[in-house]
Amino acid sequence: MADEVVIRPAEIERDADRIRSLDTSFETAAVLEVQSDGRSFQLVETPVDPPMVKSFPLDLERRHEWERTWLALAAEKAIGVVATQQEPWNRRAIIWHLYVDPGWRRQGIGRRLLDTALAAARTAGARTAWLETSNLNLPGIRAYERLGFELCGLDTSLYDATPVEGEVALFLRRSLGQS
Repeated sequence: MADEVVIRPAEIERDADRIRSLDTSFETAAVLEVQSDGRSFQLVETPVDPPMVKSFPLDLERRHEWERTWLALAAEKAIGVVATQQEPWNRRAIIWHLYVDPGWRRQGIGRRLLDTALAAARTAGARTAWLETSNLNLPGIRAYERLGFELCGLDTSLYDATPVEGEVALFLRRSLGQS
């Protein structure tokens, strides 16, 4: 099935409905609980019962942060998206969004999208890629680790006073092989 998938740059105005149609939800039976002793943090995998379902919004109103967006399409239907931004001052590519529709996961679509985005970032001079996700997104964290990302930090207060207050922001990075 993945053979029939086309990856192409997105045109936000033309592709907005396709992007909005993506199912960004995930289900998890465990989360990463953040424990602190005041000077260090530990991430503890903690079961949740019943399994939790969560979805991340694809806010097209904030797309000014995205400089480049690619879509994965199967028969002209969006099945995945990646959106990035370059930070020239530290030569970092920010991955704002990376989603694959649930029926297409674990078929290499996310890797193809990410490879496309990171190749463009490398060409533009990026030395590293960086992203943020929630401690509740254990399936996403595992996928990012399979894609070569490693944990590089967290923020226990980033989501305070927001609808997701209580979640912890986890930051992951991946070297792009340039110095």
